[in-house]
Amino acid sequence: MTRTVTRDELVQLVEDDAAVLIEALPAAHYAREHLPGAINVPGELTPGEASRIAPDPRRTVVVYCSGPGCGRSKVTAAALQRLGYSDVRVYTGGKADWYAAGLPLERSTAAS
Repeated sequence: MTRTVTRDELVQLVEDDAAVLIEALPAAHYAREHLPGAINVPGELTPGEASRIAPDPRRTVVVYCSGPGCGRSKVTAAALQRLGYSDVRVYTGGKADWYAAGLPLERSTAAS
């Protein structure tokens, strides 16, 4: 079963650079705004893409999407677990919770 992470826990993980952060939303949503340092995985996660994004399967990986009503983060987290990642967590509050707390978001002109 996938573990969840609270906003406060995620803030600490981001500050400590202690996790790979993945946004599981379409590229246009990512480009518009995303959590600091997040990597975009807009569709199905392939084994090659997973190893490029998170080469160490023991490192903490946090996946998020738009908010509690979005299931994309759970799908991507499940794919990571099937690929052997041992510490996968879902930030269920997603971008909506982060934004509501007044935390910074980044913008980009191109999705990764």
